Parts: sequence; structure tokens; C-alpha cells
Amino acid sequence: MKEETNHVYPLWKKLARANLAAAALTVAAAEKPNVVILATGGTIAGAGATTANSASYQAAKVPVDKLIMSVPELANVANVRGEQVFQIASESFTNERLLELGKRVSALSKQTDVDGIVITHGTDTLEETAYFLNLTVHTNKPIVVVGSMRPGTAMSADGMLNLYDAVVVAGSPDARAKGVLVTMNDQIDSGRDITKAINIKTNAFSSQWGSLGMIVEGKNYWFRAPVKRHTIQSEFDIDKIDQLAPVEIVYAYGNVPASLYEGAAANGAKAIIHAGTGNGSVADRVVPTLQKLRAKGVQIIRSARVPAGFVLRNAEQPDDKYDWVVAHDLNPQKARILAAVALSQITSSTEIQRVFWEY
Repeated sequence: MKEETNHVYPLWKKLARANLAAAALTVAAAEKPNVVILATGGTIAGAGATTANSASYQAAKVPVDKLIMSVPELANVANVRGEQVFQIASESFTNERLLELGKRVSALSKQTDVDGIVITHGTDTLEETAYFLNLTVHTNKPIVVVGSMRPGTAMSADGMLNLYDAVVVAGSPDARAKGVLVTMNDQIDSGRDITKAINIKTNAFSSQWGSLGMIVEGKNYWFRAPVKRHTIQSEFDIDKIDQLAPVEIVYAYGNVPASLYEGAAANGAKAIIHAGTGNGSVADRVVPTLQKLRAKGVQIIRSARVPAGFVLRNAEQPDDKYDWVVAHDLNPQKARILAAVALSQITSSTEIQRVFWEY
């Protein structure tokens, strides 16, 4: 009997401890938020030939599972799983890919087992995707777009911390209902306001209106909140949009020919974003062409090529007289996104101008 006890009791004790440990792990996992990482490629998934290659490398090489494995600390802050949506450099994003990504984000946001979503993205068009999702995905769950300026193979690579911060924010209740966010270089920014202002450097992204907050060692610090309409407040719904209107940008300069605008219209553009000098100025020789195009139904939207400020209506040009729209503080690439979304369901220039004020 004594011999039986000596053998059976330790086995029972081990089984009990194992069950307790498993139960503790289950409870711990249940207490963590569930975050899905949607990978689209970009520098954050890039690889260079050596650790010294921080600016010359191949983007979109590392699959999402390896990206997650490269940051084991993610398991401490969330239950993370990944999906590879695309594996491209972000300059190759198209309207069709925006729609595909947006619909997947929307579907995930409706799942009860998803608390937040992270999208890894190349930095070149990151701001456009973030703004598109901000306009069209109806959810108050955190959606965070993140990238990096250096590949993971480089010395002082920034992708690991950027991704960690993105998962922290996506899993945080205090990030809900703030629209689509971007986490780069320790900052939390609005997807509406953020823009890539520098290449090469890791502090590449900024907003003229300032960051919303910061992440320091896995903790969010908030200082302001967005005021423009977004996500659950938006009149635009990705689940009801199957095609974006064709919108083109014409970049103005001292000798810009009117034929560039005519070519955009001939190519089927429903709206032309004029990336004007200063306050969205239009050269005198171009004005008659834009008037003719507007008379044919093409929306003319005055934006500015300058990095900060905003375009005033009826300043520089009589917008009321010409029935033109101003892009407010949106840069040309974001003005294109908003116009393409808006024109999917409205055509009135008055209504389009309202949209530019509100979003």
C-alpha cells in the first residue's frame, strides 16, 4: 500500500498542477484582447542584403507569421493572429485593393472575438489607406495602420517597436471610437491627419495639427481627440461600395499646361484634384480649361501642394462663381481618396463641398 501511494500520489499531484497551470493560461488568454494583424507588405515586411542596408532593400518579403514571431512580446499584450491580405510595396495599391482590404477590415470588426485590428503597410501610401478606412469602415473598435522606415534586417530597425505599439493600441479600450489610427515612431496619430513628410528618417510621419498621443513601454498617453467625422459617424459604408469613382491629381507648377487637365478628363476622371501652388492657386491660362471641364460635369477640387495650411474658399479663385470645390486642409492624395469615396454616392458640388468640410 505504501509503495502504491508513493507512485500514485506524485502522478496525481502532477496532473493537478498541470490542470491548474492550463486553467491559469486559459484565464490569462481570456483577459487579453484579441487582435488580428492584416499584412499587406511594405518596408515593415522588407529585407536588406546586410544589416547596414537601411534605405536599400526589398519590400514585401517577410510573411505575416514570421513578422509576428519576430516580436515575441506581442503575446504579453494580446492574443494575436495574422492574415496575409497582400504582399506588395504600397505604391502598388489600387482602388480595387483598397476596397478588398476595407471589406475584410469591416468583416473582422463585426466579429465578437475580435477586439482590434492592425494593418501592416508600406509607408508610401499608408496615409491614403488609413484615411480611406477612416471614411468607410463602420466600427468603434480600434483600427491601427502601421509601417516602418527601415526593414527588419537593418540596424536600429523601427518595425518591431512600431508593430508592438500598434497591437497595444489596437487592444486598448481607450482607443475605441477615435477613428483609424497610425502608430509610428512612438506616436499615435489620426489616420485623417497623418502624412509622410520625410523619407529615409524614422520620424517620417507628422500632422500639422499634432499627434493624438504617445505609446511609452506599452502604455497609451492621450492628449487630444479627432473632431472630423469618421468610421461609425460616416455616411459612407464600405459594405455598400463596390467601386470608387475615377479621380485624378494634376500637380501645378510654373509652366503647367492645360492639356494635363484635359488629358485627365479624357481618361475618364469624374473629378480632378488641382494640387495648386500656395492657396490652391490656378494659373490664368488654365482657368478657362477648368471652367469648360466643370461645364461638362467634371468636379474641380482645389487643393495645395504646400505641406501645411488649408485652401480658403473664394480666395485666389471665385469658387462660388465657377462651381468649384476646395479641399480644405486635405493634401492632394487625401483629397483624391475623399472625392473618390464621395462620388460613389453623391454628384452635387454643394454636397461634395459639405463632405470636404465635415471629413
